[in-house]
Amino acid sequence: MHELPVSQNILDISLKYANIESASKIIKINIVIGQLSSFIDESIKFYWDIISKETIAEGAELIFTRIPAEFICQKCNTSFPLTGSHYFCPKCESTQLEIIKGKEFYLDSIDIE
Repeated sequence: MHELPVSQNILDISLKYANIESASKIIKINIVIGQLSSFIDESIKFYWDIISKETIAEGAELIFTRIPAEFICQKCNTSFPLTGSHYFCPKCESTQLEIIKGKEFYLDSIDIE
């Protein structure tokens, strides 16, 4: 359900910038989502189809790019990608980790006519 306000924000931002550029149609929206984000592409698309009706964004294609999760160990300074569900350093086995990639969520670009 938290995808509805996110979808609305994407629409609002898209319409704002399309209006600035005097666009007649929004064709495509590129969205970046980190692996550790809880947002679901299909849910965003579902809400998008509903809320974009009768706007210049109706029918716009939503393209999702997923960013893989990456951590850095606070003990040995090793950086490594998330593999499976193992949340420990592969070098020293510490669980003192910091997320350095994978929580992203942003609108990257908008294609307009």
